[in-house]
Amino acid sequence: MSVTPFSTAVRERSTAAHSSSEGSGFMSELLKGDGTLDDYIALVAQHYFIYVALEAAADNMRSEPVASAFITDALTRLPACEADLTALLGANWLEQIAPLPATQRYVDRINEIGSDWAGGFIAHHYTRYLGDLSGGIFIGRVMARRFNLENGGVTFYTFDDIADPTVFKNEYRAQLDAVTWSEEERERVIEEVLAAYQFNTDVFEDLAAAKNGALV
Repeated sequence: MSVTPFSTAVRERSTAAHSSSEGSGFMSELLKGDGTLDDYIALVAQHYFIYVALEAAADNMRSEPVASAFITDALTRLPACEADLTALLGANWLEQIAPLPATQRYVDRINEIGSDWAGGFIAHHYTRYLGDLSGGIFIGRVMARRFNLENGGVTFYTFDDIADPTVFKNEYRAQLDAVTWSEEERERVIEEVLAAYQFNTDVFEDLAAAKNGALV
């Protein structure tokens, strides 16, 4: 009897949630050309708050035996995000942005699990960074072309220290398969991956609502 690799189980269980997040109205409009530069800037701003939390959690987890295997400076996005916001909004960009309610809930969850639950941290790490290395690279190219941002504003989506994203993702999934979690813990991690995708979808919904003046 064959045993499904854990990375495969994660991917299969999260396919619908991933598709729902990717297909949100806000991102669909942005990628199809119906969104504006302001919409893109709003997205970058929310990324900033998410990655402040995620990369603080990564720093907390660097000495944790399981989580540390997934942490590499090659993935770090915060300096690039800050550079993009400087290019897009100017030097006082931090004074111009604030987390949306859904973003704050997302951040709160990362902060909650990011200091003492390796599996939960890995669930959010996996969801964000492997997404950045997949669809995120495509998003960056589209935004650069659409808004003429080749000289700044899309460095978040550029991974200079990762020569081959496909090879990197395969190695990452092999690391997931190698972790000796119990079946109960694996289920908890998958549930947290699903939660991460839902948080992401909620952020897109808040972005759409804020754009339309309907955010409660």
